[in-house]
Amino acid sequence: MAALSFLFIAAVALLISPALSLTCTSQTFSQRNTTFANCLDLPTLKAFLHWTYSPTARPNPTLSIAFIAPPAKPDGWVAWALNPTGSGMLGAQSLIAFKDTNGSIVVKTYNISSYGPISESKISYDVLSKRAEYSGGVMTIFATLAFPAAEAEVNQVWQVGASVNNGVPAKHAFAPENLSSKNTLQLVSNAAAPSISPASAPSPPEGRAGMLPEEARGFWAVPWGCMEFWCYLGLRFRAKQAEPTLSCFSTKLGSAFRMGPKSPKPNSSINARVITTYPSIYFLRGDP
Repeated sequence: MAALSFLFIAAVALLISPALSLTCTSQTFSQRNTTFANCLDLPTLKAFLHWTYSPTARPNPTLSIAFIAPPAKPDGWVAWALNPTGSGMLGAQSLIAFKDTNGSIVVKTYNISSYGPISESKISYDVLSKRAEYSGGVMTIFATLAFPAAEAEVNQVWQVGASVNNGVPAKHAFAPENLSSKNTLQLVSNAAAPSISPASAPSPPEGRAGMLPEEARGFWAVPWGCMEFWCYLGLRFRAKQAEPTLSCFSTKLGSAFRMGPKSPKPNSSINARVITTYPSIYFLRGDP
């Protein structure tokens, strides 16, 4: 039973059109030398677009495309268009492929200027070449358009219909996927410039909390040395003048100086000595 189920699934898979069972990156064309630089799986109507944009082509930039989609019914039509003036159907410069009255697959151009019946007309782009294929329930439009000037992006519209009456494509359905079959085609790739992350702040050095970095301690070494030197000179000078009480506090974050009033004994001698010494704080006091 399992073997029969597998054979049935395989048989159904063979009936599915290759264009519909593959993404655009794995699709191929009947003419082996037909290739395009870019492709896109369009979001609606099971459609795909392959394209090559040549902005430096002379005398005008060119866009070569292959648009692939299944018509709504076997005798229906498919269309792909650029709209230089809007984002919807009105103003669309269209290429529509369908089966002509003689049975051949043709591509005709239409300038969609109203919601009424359409008629074949010239479009605003020069059409350098166009042709169509119909195989496996899928139609493919091949075309090359010349642009009046280089473009970075264009508005594109695509559509499918169910019937053609006397060589004129009939109206398409108004289902959500039909009404939303439009977007912007980026002709020129906008590669993101490499982002530069802001430099992170250096992490504090290991050690006790509240300790200054080594750079800060080195910076403050000079003023600390000067303060201690001036404290010493001040002590020697005051010792000759009077009996003071001199306190000099210097820390790694700041310093303070206090000089007491002169002693009534101006000729008394003074011996300065270090009472207490810490790595961070020094106390100097004058004693008689």
